[in-house]
Amino acid sequence: MIRTYRSDDWNSYRMTYNEPHRVLEPLEKELTIVDAALNVLHEVGVLPNTNYDHEKLLAHRQAVAELFEIPWTAITPRMQRLLYAINAIVQPQNMIAAGIFCGNTFISNAGAAVGPGACYTAKQLIGIEIKPEEAERAERNVRRIDHSGIAYIVAADAVDFVAQFPESIDLLYLDADGDRGRSKGIYLEILEAAYDQMPLGSVVLAHNSVNSAERLKSYMEFVRDPSNFRASVNVIFDIEGLEVSVK
Repeated sequence: MIRTYRSDDWNSYRMTYNEPHRVLEPLEKELTIVDAALNVLHEVGVLPNTNYDHEKLLAHRQAVAELFEIPWTAITPRMQRLLYAINAIVQPQNMIAAGIFCGNTFISNAGAAVGPGACYTAKQLIGIEIKPEEAERAERNVRRIDHSGIAYIVAADAVDFVAQFPESIDLLYLDADGDRGRSKGIYLEILEAAYDQMPLGSVVLAHNSVNSAERLKSYMEFVRDPSNFRASVNVIFDIEGLEVSVK
């Protein structure tokens, strides 16, 4: 099943990229819009329910604001909440996030299992960043929140890493940029390399489903093919967007 959730203000709700913790709207409005998106994801069968701890999300958000070095980010507060909520609901044992820059997008996913926002126990939460210097910064950031070592960063090529990953991939987050002009088109290569390790019920999240829609055309066709994924929803409440698909 293919659906789209689009908020009325998606095109005017804008992130100030160099102010990662700036409040963009009243908390009540953020909650209303994200909850509406979660309801759609539940209705089509992507999520088993819509329940997550709002206070733990706020504890996670505060820790990131206090402890992370974030030079810039396109992750809006709405997107941070959605990523956290999806992980809190799905509770993946093994989560892999590809293309995590300074670690902000990674911890938006992993924060449901580590740090002050933790609501379940995971096995491995892995962030992949191809640039060694950014991977090092991301690892420093993550260590300030997660002292368990369950969440960690590796400097690697995401296609190679997921192809060699020996365990199930229960949730895959995609935010990488490919070289040789591939840009966000690398998403499909990563997903195809990971696909056989993704069990039924696993979830894949693709950031930039709106502002990189042309580059993601082949990716979208793949996840919206019912022979590959049983449901996919394009969540549009900011100019980046997030395609959420369940196998």
